[in-house]
Amino acid sequence: MDTIGTDDRHTIDTPEKLAALYKDPAPAVIAKVTDFITPPGRAFIAASPFLVMATATADGIDCSPKGDAPGFVEVADEKTLLIPDRPGNNRIDGMKNLLQNPKIGLIFMAPGSDVTYRVNGTARISVDPALLERCAANGKLPRAVTVVTVEEAFSHCPKAFVRAKLWAGAGQGHPSDAPTHGDFAAWRDGGDEAYARKYEEDYAERMPGQLY
Repeated sequence: MDTIGTDDRHTIDTPEKLAALYKDPAPAVIAKVTDFITPPGRAFIAASPFLVMATATADGIDCSPKGDAPGFVEVADEKTLLIPDRPGNNRIDGMKNLLQNPKIGLIFMAPGSDVTYRVNGTARISVDPALLERCAANGKLPRAVTVVTVEEAFSHCPKAFVRAKLWAGAGQGHPSDAPTHGDFAAWRDGGDEAYARKYEEDYAERMPGQLY
């Protein structure tokens, strides 16, 4: 497996080779990029209950899902986003990365919409009591708030979502061919199918009390 894709004759390893492979983007694709959150961008973030956050250091990259009620990310102003950190698994990989490298990338999604909104910028982690209170949910304060300074923002075309038919199965429940949280736990712990089912049932029972 280590040799897959390593034939230098077929490796794209220079900007010139990459440019020869792709056409230039259409002018509108370039023109849509702003260094602030536009009014449509603000509306999309307000409608979005979910995003993927990317961070990186010299040692590696992390992509983490973040979600809550639509509008859980606040547009404080056209250059500033506030992202509350709700309870999770305490790995805090993204936060650790931000301590070394403040660069951040976000993709906002809204169920049923094939459009996404992308934001790139820099971020800092704040425990300012006023910000924690501002981002409270269900009476619970977040542990911290990620404050993002916007450097690039733009809508992304829907082709990937259309090809994937991502929302076509919405409301039909967990896909039968996709492993569950319990399946992953069973593999990790050396358990069988019964173990996976029991883990899934127990997790579903305790999760509501761990969301905030």
